[in-house]
This record gives sequence, C-alpha cells and structure tokens, in this order.
Amino acid sequence: MKVIFLKDVKGKGKKGEVKNVADGYAHNFLLKKGLAVEASNANISQLEGQKNKEKQIAQEELDEAKKLKAAMEELQVELKAKSGEGGRLFGSITSKQIADALKKQHDIKVDKRKIEMNDAIRALGFTNVPVKLHTDVSATLKVHVTEE
Repeated sequence: MKVIFLKDVKGKGKKGEVKNVADGYAHNFLLKKGLAVEASNANISQLEGQKNKEKQIAQEELDEAKKLKAAMEELQVELKAKSGEGGRLFGSITSKQIADALKKQHDIKVDKRKIEMNDAIRALGFTNVPVKLHTDVSATLKVHVTEE
C-alpha cells in the first residue's frame, strides 16, 4: 500500500515521502496513529501544493536576508567603552552588546547568536564582525569602539 508520511518514522520514511509499505503495517500502525495517510491523487496533489508553498516561503526568507545584508553592510555601529593604555579595553565588547546597539541605533533586530565572533572585542577602533543572517547569507558589520 502506498502511503504519504506525515511525520518521520524511524527506519521507514521521512515526513513528506511517498513509500510503499505492507498493508497490515499501514492500516494497523501508520494510519491508526496518524503517522501517514493513504497516497490517493488528492493527498498527493495536496502534498505537492504544500511543498511548493514551503519552497516559496524559503525563497522569501532568502530574499529578505539578502536585503538585510545590503542594508547592514552600509551601517556602522558605534560603541563606547572604558579603556586603558594602548587602547586596551577594561573588559570587552560582546555579541549581546553589539546586537543591543544595532537595535538601538539602526532599529535592526538581530539575535546575538547570529553574530559570529571568535572572541570578544578587547581593543579600540574598527572591527569587522560577521553576522549569519541565513544559511546562505552572511553580512559583515562594522563596529567602531571609541573611548568613553
């Protein structure tokens, strides 16, 4: 019997797959527990419509991320911090501080976990910070740290 999986079933199939399974297994387990539906023409066309919609949403998210990248690469975030001799900071500038400053100064909300800093900023001056906006899109944000 051909079924369309509604959820991942370990060892049998992933969500959205159409597979041939034993009739008893389909009736007594998959259909009964709501893990799959019978692969009729109506159900298959509904699945294809759902996949097209998901593709369209993913494309819109990618386009939005590209627009945000273009906007972010033009911006500069200004942060003030106390510093000692030679431009070394007392403490450091973290990704949370950068995200907060970006929200406050330019009204762009970015999750601090998307800001990819290997190490916190510990010196005055300009620093280029990579920001992961989407799986395929990364932007570079200029952060300018000045003395308080």
